[in-house]
Amino acid sequence: MTTTGTTRALPRLEPRGPVRVLHEVGEAVSFVAGDVTLARYVYVPDDVQLESPRPYLHPVRTRGGDLVTAFRPHDHVWHKGVAWSLPVVGEHNFWGGPTYVHGEGYRQLDNDGSMDHQALVALEATGDGAALAHRLAWHTQDGQHVVDEERALRVVVPADRADAWVLTFTTAMTNVSDEDLTIGSPTTRGRENAGYGGLFWRGPRSFTGGTVLAPGFAGGEEVRGTRAPWMGFTGRHDDVGRSSSVVMVDGADNPSHPPQWFARTEWFGCLNPAPFFSSEVPFRPRGTLRFSYAVVVADGEVDAAGAQALADLGRSVL
Repeated sequence: MTTTGTTRALPRLEPRGPVRVLHEVGEAVSFVAGDVTLARYVYVPDDVQLESPRPYLHPVRTRGGDLVTAFRPHDHVWHKGVAWSLPVVGEHNFWGGPTYVHGEGYRQLDNDGSMDHQALVALEATGDGAALAHRLAWHTQDGQHVVDEERALRVVVPADRADAWVLTFTTAMTNVSDEDLTIGSPTTRGRENAGYGGLFWRGPRSFTGGTVLAPGFAGGEEVRGTRAPWMGFTGRHDDVGRSSSVVMVDGADNPSHPPQWFARTEWFGCLNPAPFFSSEVPFRPRGTLRFSYAVVVADGEVDAAGAQALADLGRSVL
């Protein structure tokens, strides 16, 4: 149930700084630095209902042009680059695909909702990057309007680093329904150590077997479920033989900060600060929840100390 009639036809914006903004009206916005498209934000997707249509960022690239996101991977076609994705919102699924049912495993239910664009309210080039804001309405699979959202993204290219850039993501979600939409995860529904949900990054296939980074830590999936203010991931690319790193920073005012994290390296590479990992977050009628994050994308491999420096960069922008 995507609504695009209130989208304003904003022009292609000339840069006032290091980033150009290219607007495909009614579809997507691209953020370009030099000859590299750092990120394309698809705000009106054409996904089928089973994949819970919602805005996403893909492709996402480093300053050097290396791709750090996957789109519709065959193992989980509802994974879309970087996306705000929630598998348990009351009895609704805004993640895509099947729903975990305790005692039965994953079942494909008729509960895959959508996050539908309503109006683009800001799009501008800034001194150090560019910014976008829009309004969304969330609908259940049967068409119920349950959530209104105000979302903003900002792309910052720091003047003092040629190897990194920062994406910030902020959201304010209001429950406009008459039902309790308390937010959880498969773990809060009974599946051990599967507390995914929130801002989810899926890395390219070649990042499988990469390294997860956290304060004082560099290793593998054993870190999943632990709390930290940030986590990162470094992996290698096919073809070019280079490495890239992604660091995600949790906003200090987010519910459940510092969050538990969902991370994988063995099946595929992913990161997700998960405020609903093992405890549900109440979302009552007329209630509003706010979250903010920074995602730092960098050329090259980093260790825990290097990841800390990228997290500090993200925190300074957030």
